[in-house]
Amino acid sequence: MEMDSIREACRSCELCGLAAGRTRLVFGDGNPQAEVMLIGEGPGEQEDLQGIPFVGPAGKLLDTMLELIDLDRSKVYIANMVKCRPPHNRDPRDEEIAACRPWLEHQIKAVDPKIIICLGRIAAGALIDKNFRITREHGQWFDIDGKEYTAIYHPSALLRDPGKRPETFEDLRGIRQKIREKCERTYDRV
Repeated sequence: MEMDSIREACRSCELCGLAAGRTRLVFGDGNPQAEVMLIGEGPGEQEDLQGIPFVGPAGKLLDTMLELIDLDRSKVYIANMVKCRPPHNRDPRDEEIAACRPWLEHQIKAVDPKIIICLGRIAAGALIDKNFRITREHGQWFDIDGKEYTAIYHPSALLRDPGKRPETFEDLRGIRQKIREKCERTYDRV
């Protein structure tokens, strides 16, 4: 399925209660042929209003984080575990993640990234290991079905606790190195 068809099919999804409260579907953003995919937990208020993931304060920080490793939204694809905003920005529930999981799997299949970066514990718990501990395992690499997965602190967690930024900077350096090793198109070769 091509990304536009997946998005159109997802627009009519009502498999969980989140669809009833959404302003806009927050499907994904960036390059649908990217070698690097970032996956967060779910949209917040600004994302729900604009229909684009990571556009609020956490999104601005994510853009800065990407710039630190010579990336931007034109070189990556960004999605979330759930495509509709949970009320009051609460964490998505397991049943909501499960209902939305097929949409994310279609996105991953369509993009076919070499590297998947989980933004925060919820995405890491759903995609890497249900017992994933972000405080201990951030920055580590996991080979899952031929793709390289890692997790870093969610940008909103870094806004709440700037003390985690130095270790996130180290994780970003590791991500840049892994991209240089695994991805031919992401960085221009000199």
